[in-house]
Amino acid sequence: MYMHFIMFQMKQKNLKYHGGNVIDPHWDKEIILSLGKLAYEQLETGNLIFYEEDLTECGIDVREASVYSGVCTEVFREEFGLHQGKVYCFVHLIIQECLAAFYRFLSFNDDFNTTKNNQQSIPKNLKRRVKIMPAIHFYQDAVDKALQSENGHLDLFLRFLLGLSLPSNQTVFRGLLKWTGGRSKIDMETVEVNKKTIDYIKEKIRENASSEKCINLFHCLNEMNDPTLVQEIKSYLSSGNVSGAKLSPAHWSALAFVLLTSAEELGVFDLKQFSGSDEALLRLLPVVKASKTALLSVCGVTEEGCASLGSALRSNPSHLRELDLSYNNPGDSGVKLLSTVLENPSCKLETLSLSACGVTEEGCASLASALRSNPSQLRELDLSNNKPGDSGVMQLSALLDDPRCKLATLKLSDWSYRGRIYIFDFSSEVKPLPPERAGPQPEYTNRLRSEAALCCTRGSTLQTGEIKLV
Repeated sequence: MYMHFIMFQMKQKNLKYHGGNVIDPHWDKEIILSLGKLAYEQLETGNLIFYEEDLTECGIDVREASVYSGVCTEVFREEFGLHQGKVYCFVHLIIQECLAAFYRFLSFNDDFNTTKNNQQSIPKNLKRRVKIMPAIHFYQDAVDKALQSENGHLDLFLRFLLGLSLPSNQTVFRGLLKWTGGRSKIDMETVEVNKKTIDYIKEKIRENASSEKCINLFHCLNEMNDPTLVQEIKSYLSSGNVSGAKLSPAHWSALAFVLLTSAEELGVFDLKQFSGSDEALLRLLPVVKASKTALLSVCGVTEEGCASLGSALRSNPSHLRELDLSYNNPGDSGVKLLSTVLENPSCKLETLSLSACGVTEEGCASLASALRSNPSQLRELDLSNNKPGDSGVMQLSALLDDPRCKLATLKLSDWSYRGRIYIFDFSSEVKPLPPERAGPQPEYTNRLRSEAALCCTRGSTLQTGEIKLV
């Protein structure tokens, strides 16, 4: 689709600025190669904006840059310093990525076939000195570079490049390609190279621990029309036996890809439907990020799992609004990792359940500190069936002194105090419970000190939290 768009823009330029006269087809190729070289070199360095000297180095006439209708647009920006200069950019990043891939594909095609033609006139004793980069190495190298990119800036470039390798996708620009040998022979060679590239991508999926990278590799397989791994996981899903199946890391990544590309909206994601482990959570993190509610209770999530969740919640934007981690084993160390995310303003989490997660005073202190730094999002926090102690209760309830705090419900209980649950509901002005509803009073003086923490001031109004003994 994007190649059709680019070729259409080239034709529109010819029609508009050359009166519809037939232009040398090599001219179109030179223009595309020049724009593609600019796109690729700037994409490699992460640049979205470039200057006149960048255009000149790529063989682009600065006077013509602004008339590449729809493809390259001249923009103006005031430079801080000695001058105010013109800068240029593509109308959209995806156009830059497509042109960059097209440039690399055309350049390799030209170099490969030119060298191959030249070899025919080279004496046999000298042929070994002339090296032709095999096509499979060309694509493998592109896969490796994309995987090494920390911010994923080459992901779409790789998908475009692999899509261009299919003969069925080359129809629109076949006139720009150099060929050596018959068409049928070339297609057979291309099919063989593509099979090897597909096998290489699958190998990388098995090796790679990054769920984000694996998702892009599945998009690459999709571009190359290879659905085998996806079909295998779909058969597990249709049989309803995913949780009982022993899935490989590649299958877990395939499951994430299937869920993300499903037509159904990812509202609630329940990990227990598939498996309960840190490994499953790690592979399905992209699904957690795309969901509004993640139910991860009783899934054996540990500190390692919380570290992975932290990376998901730090993504901006994150769709996740409700996270249930009840009855897992993160401990205070895992809660600390989550707390560093909660204090980030980009985190939009509204409900967090950490019931029976081994949280002590130390973990409560981390949560209180995070919510003081970013008090405007979280509305419900469940810490029941933990051991917050007096210090933990006081630190968390003291958050209500901050007028920015949106925390409406705070659930706390301490197993060391016979499992009594205290629910603080601050969604509206509350009053102390009447004696007939208050139930038996705590027997320990330490508990009385914790109850005193329920009284806090907000502005000039004294509010006393409602205590429910369950």
